[in-house]
Amino acid sequence: MKELYYYLIGLIEPWTVDDVQFQVKSQQVDIWVSYKSNTCQCNECKESCPVYDHVNERTWRHLDSCGYKTFVHAKIPRIKCSQHGIHQINIPWAQTHSRFTLMFQQLAIDILKQCTITGAAKILRISWDQAWHIMELAVKRGLNRKTKEPISYLGVDEKSVLKGHDYFTVVYNFDKGTVEYVGDDRKTDSLKNYFDSLSDTQKSNIKAVAMDMWRPYIQATSTALGENKIVIDRFHVMKHMNKAVDDVRKHEAKELHAKDDNTLKRTKYLWLYAKENIPEHRTADFEILKAKMLKVSKAWAMKEMLRDLWNSINLKSAIRYWVKWFEWAMDSGLKPLRKAADTIADHIDYILMYFRHRITNATGEGLNSKIQKIKAMACGFRNRENFKIAIYFHCGGLELYP
Repeated sequence: MKELYYYLIGLIEPWTVDDVQFQVKSQQVDIWVSYKSNTCQCNECKESCPVYDHVNERTWRHLDSCGYKTFVHAKIPRIKCSQHGIHQINIPWAQTHSRFTLMFQQLAIDILKQCTITGAAKILRISWDQAWHIMELAVKRGLNRKTKEPISYLGVDEKSVLKGHDYFTVVYNFDKGTVEYVGDDRKTDSLKNYFDSLSDTQKSNIKAVAMDMWRPYIQATSTALGENKIVIDRFHVMKHMNKAVDDVRKHEAKELHAKDDNTLKRTKYLWLYAKENIPEHRTADFEILKAKMLKVSKAWAMKEMLRDLWNSINLKSAIRYWVKWFEWAMDSGLKPLRKAADTIADHIDYILMYFRHRITNATGEGLNSKIQKIKAMACGFRNRENFKIAIYFHCGGLELYP
């Protein structure tokens, strides 16, 4: 039995198992190990030093044995090094200051990746705080191991934290499909702090950054990398157009309702669909609506025509298409549409950068959905730092294992 647990714990000589006790009533296994030598290597200089004394007995939670909670007990030796003084030696089954063995932490991390902290704590039979602490240490370990490798394409977006105007700035690594950085707020400094952490070589390796029309992000990126590396993402452009279409619908619906005409009742989401995404069971209804020559039908058609901008063969054809579309929008007589067209025109140079770099924020939107799921699983995060740690844990692509 002692030999079995010697290997299960991952001991190496001169560590040995002294005793193993089973507590059937409490369903617990206790293992006592000890260090059987008068000398040990210094953690710093690796020189052989005499054992000075042993600290008080400590306990570590290990992987369960046949459903029994398993604990390792030991008095860790302290050595006296001529260069580095008196200090505890490193132990093979756990990290310094940890109350869990390396194997238990690895299992805990795997479970935490798959479910909520509450669920993981129940499966592991530990407290919520202990499960959270394992996650927190894993993220800290992963961030410390992170190397400054080159990144070609980035995405930047905001993420709401709490109710109201409380945000994170999230930087996505498109090369790996991971979250690269999470910064507080959504100001210029929120993104500037990330760029300041990069080396000149890393900055020069960045080919382009996809983002929305938020001015602080544009300012921070243009200052750090130059304006020719900014790509305003098509998703955010079309978001402005969808809002314009919905504003036209709402105004027209009020006008029609005043005449006892409920033609546009319950049609909001029909006008927000792309033409290929309209549900099959609503296609006939939508064709009838379009045939009525409504203002919202015109706005929807203009929105769909703008989507074709990104199908242009090259930059020159895209510019020609944009000029025509802008003229149509200005002549539409629809105020929300003209307002959206003006907003897009103010950023058209960055939008047309797509034809140089051909990137979209699709990866960022996928990760954004994953972050929202993390938030929902935790029923919201009241603590900003906890939310940030959870994002890094699930989306950071970090080396989490001890």
